[in-house]
Amino acid sequence: MAIVHGKEGVIKAGGSVVSDVTGFALETSGDVVETTALGESVKSFTTGTTAFSGNIDVNFNRADSVQNTLLAGSQIAFILYPEGATSGDRTYTGSGIVTGMSVNNSLDSMVTKSVTFQGTGALTIGTV
Repeated sequence: MAIVHGKEGVIKAGGSVVSDVTGFALETSGDVVETTALGESVKSFTTGTTAFSGNIDVNFNRADSVQNTLLAGSQIAFILYPEGATSGDRTYTGSGIVTGMSVNNSLDSMVTKSVTFQGTGALTIGTV
């Protein structure tokens, strides 16, 4: 099993690299639908629909045009590269809608930005 350090991660949104990324998360989920009929004593289920969502954390950079497009309501096409962007590295590709954006400022830290998104359509898992 290959273990990967988080510092290798890269995100592209709209085909361009998002600068100053400090972290990201991707969550997938699937619905389960009960199929148990009357008279049965054991429950049964089948798979339903799937979905994905996530968040992106960056150091605020007002000069980064890609960061500036990540506003609530924006449609985004993205590629997440958790291992980096070297040949053979894993990728997660999809489209989504930005559901929230916050700018965070504290006396003793960098100004940061957090973006949340809801996936729409299929999430494709591939390699570089």
